[in-house]
Amino acid sequence: MTIQNLYLTDTIDEALVDKIHAEIVTIDGHIDVRDGFNSPGNDAGQDTEGQFDLPKLLRGKLKVSVVALAADAVPDTAEGHTRARQQIEAKYNALAKLVADHPQHLAFARSSADIKDIISTGKQAILLSFLNAVSLGTDLSALKIFHERGVRLLGLVHIGNNAFAHSSRPNKAFGDKPDNNLGLTDLGKEAVTELNRLGIIVDVTQLSPRGLEETISLSKTPVIASHSAVRGRVDSPRNLSNSELKAIAESGGVVNIVAFAPYLRDRDGSQEAFNTEVFAPFNLRQGLDDPRAVLSAEDFERFQAGYRKFSGKRHQFASLVDYLDAVDYAVRLIGIDHVGLSSDFNNGGGVIGYAHVGEAKNVTRELVRRGYDQTAIEKLWGGNFLRVLKQAEAFSAS
Repeated sequence: MTIQNLYLTDTIDEALVDKIHAEIVTIDGHIDVRDGFNSPGNDAGQDTEGQFDLPKLLRGKLKVSVVALAADAVPDTAEGHTRARQQIEAKYNALAKLVADHPQHLAFARSSADIKDIISTGKQAILLSFLNAVSLGTDLSALKIFHERGVRLLGLVHIGNNAFAHSSRPNKAFGDKPDNNLGLTDLGKEAVTELNRLGIIVDVTQLSPRGLEETISLSKTPVIASHSAVRGRVDSPRNLSNSELKAIAESGGVVNIVAFAPYLRDRDGSQEAFNTEVFAPFNLRQGLDDPRAVLSAEDFERFQAGYRKFSGKRHQFASLVDYLDAVDYAVRLIGIDHVGLSSDFNNGGGVIGYAHVGEAKNVTRELVRRGYDQTAIEKLWGGNFLRVLKQAEAFSAS
């Protein structure tokens, strides 16, 4: 399948693109790091096969990367909790080493003021987020620990339900029942209150419809959907309906439209290819079988290698035009003040034209081509995110 980069054929005022991209605060609202990130032989201080590393950051001039401490889908068991927590800790340590090794270029941001200060010195900021509270088991006190480490955006679920909330994608492999009438648990409701107290933005991405509704109602500060797209264009359980988009906007929140091909092009072929290339060689059924549980250690390593390889090319199934079409849809529906941008790099994200952080300016170029002015582009690229972060900080300080 060939996707045309039509935006590249139009005449663009490159000086204007350069000016806008240099002057605004660019924030990618959700970037992942895979296992083994910044490890021996995979030094993220140099160009890697991944979509996020220092040289690409410098080329793309992305000022703020919201990087997720994300746990993979695991069973909601003591063993699963331990495995997920180990994964989270390894990612945190890898990111901390990257920042410590390159203090002339990178710094952790813990607040909106930090972001401003870091950018003013010419450095690029990393703001930590957190995805999938299965790694916490039922330990509500761990939220404070991760706040102290710098986490300022937190999503309670990923694939599969846990002790805090129900997911938009229940995992049958772990015994979940496909019942979207379930939302936050009592523990999850306590977590939302605690996140508000700490000044951490609540991320409603991945929540079941009821969970999203309950979170918006309960949270005292606006929420963010860190990496979602629009169901009005592609009917996926990971995409948000028009009513959900409007509910987030009416609460003052922001929806980061994600550059993830299967959520941008209906019947793009990527899901079929994913099953064929990653799951079928091991006779696995996606969403029904737990690869770690049924495969030998050797085969599981091969499965993971295949997953990483496919994730690295998934961007080929959609283009920057498709991505900005989804952004346009959201802007028309809920307004420029409630839409943001994210990539989900290193977990299958990216499109042709924005295949890694080094191509961030292409997004700015396409926004200019579509007629967005600098004020609007700044809101999309980071201004709206910063507004919600400041509101979370103000509530925590009150």
